[in-house]
Amino acid sequence: MKTSTEGLMALIAHEGIVLSRYKDSVGVWTIGVGHTKAAGGLNPETFTGTLTMTQALDMLREDIVKYEAGVNKAVNVPLKQHEFDALVSFHYNTGAIAKASFVKALNAGDRAAAAKGMMAWNKPAEIIKRRQAERDLFEKGIYPAPIATIYPATPAGQVLWGKGTRANLRDLLNTKPVVVDDPGPKPAVVTRQPVQSGNWLSALLEAIMKAFKR
Repeated sequence: MKTSTEGLMALIAHEGIVLSRYKDSVGVWTIGVGHTKAAGGLNPETFTGTLTMTQALDMLREDIVKYEAGVNKAVNVPLKQHEFDALVSFHYNTGAIAKASFVKALNAGDRAAAAKGMMAWNKPAEIIKRRQAERDLFEKGIYPAPIATIYPATPAGQVLWGKGTRANLRDLLNTKPVVVDDPGPKPAVVTRQPVQSGNWLSALLEAIMKAFKR
């Protein structure tokens, strides 16, 4: 499976966007949409430049392939799209899909226990709201609003949380809302009149009779 556009926007909304390198909550150098050295490619430990928005989003699209593969490998039961999107977000944040005990519950068919088990990954404390959102996405299919905050950071790697700018992710990704319940335009219904065999013959005979009567 692949992450849906809605799932991609949910992940970006959780991660935020920082176009220069910064240190995350546990001191790991990060850049863009949660990109770290572990993802491969650009190394934020040594990169001191500034990304464009296009570069940051392209980097995410490259990074997420690895995490999609991790979820596909760890889970051996069929998933709905919103479940898969939630698990990719979890794995992108923790890197722990292969060892998380709630995945065992999911593979055993106990989705309720799996949703509950996601909340065991609740440290540091500021991650709890994200984990709740991922649980709600997994369990109920509730996607967050497609809004992300773009934050500046100091050269020392401190994010200036109070100076963030809100951005509509649909504009950034050039996408439109998905209307799940709308089946789209209905095809035109062509009503065909039943063909009554013999009508044409009756009409012909009637015309001939009228001709003879003249």
